[in-house]
Amino acid sequence: MAASSRHSVSVAAVIVNDDDQVLVTRRRDNGHWEPPGGVLELAESILDGLRREVREETGLEIQPERLTGVYKNMQLGIVALVFRARVVGGQLRETEETTRAEWWRREAIIGRMDEAYAIRVLDALNDAGPAVRAHDGMSILQGKEPRIN
Repeated sequence: MAASSRHSVSVAAVIVNDDDQVLVTRRRDNGHWEPPGGVLELAESILDGLRREVREETGLEIQPERLTGVYKNMQLGIVALVFRARVVGGQLRETEETTRAEWWRREAIIGRMDEAYAIRVLDALNDAGPAVRAHDGMSILQGKEPRIN
């Protein structure tokens, strides 16, 4: 199998506090706001990788609650598994991977985050089953998938 035909798997956590705010981080490499997460290492489990990525990017310890969506970047071949989670420990801090972390309400997510990431957060805030969507890195690809207005 050629390397170009392989997928990469990433994980992300939509961390919700008691006020229904979501923790978002600004990436150091590109300045974009996203939920914390990253690429799974080959030998780690999905939930261990999720906890590791959140700890590395925020300093927080989390408890994953449920899978809320599966998203594929069609240009890069990255499949992202997104989980709703809650904080169970640690201290929120700036890290080597993030320049800032903030708690946002739903309205800020729609206006300040790229569509491909905003939809992940909004899907996690809904109680419907896990979403399955495709995107091009910025926008949700049209078809049966709804678009954020």
